Amino acid sequence: MSNETSCVTTDTVPGFRVSKTFGTVMGVSIKSRNFVGNWLGNMRATFGGEQGGFAKMVMATRDEAIGQMLAQAESMGANAVIGMRFDSAEFDSGKGQSMEQVLAYGTAVILEPEH
Repeated sequence: MSNETSCVTTDTVPGFRVSKTFGTVMGVSIKSRNFVGNWLGNMRATFGGEQGGFAKMVMATRDEAIGQMLAQAESMGANAVIGMRFDSAEFDSGKGQSMEQVLAYGTAVILEPEH
């Protein structure tokens, strides 16, 4: 494992064992597009086409949530997060303003080589 906190969706990592479990860690991010981005997205939705701006916003929201989760794990002394999952939702905050929420969560642990 590197010196960075690692993150996996599995409950085990081949060649490593969990030597300490800290518990659940999570990060959440909520982002919205600006008025122009929403307007352009609505036009694309009406006439068809890729939603590139919305996809970028979702990816940025996801990356921020993961970063927060990993920072929380590091602050506890963990070197990994196992069993990582996402939960996401989109909601209208009013006046047609679309918001994207992503929650990243998992179990903070210390992984050590098996040997």
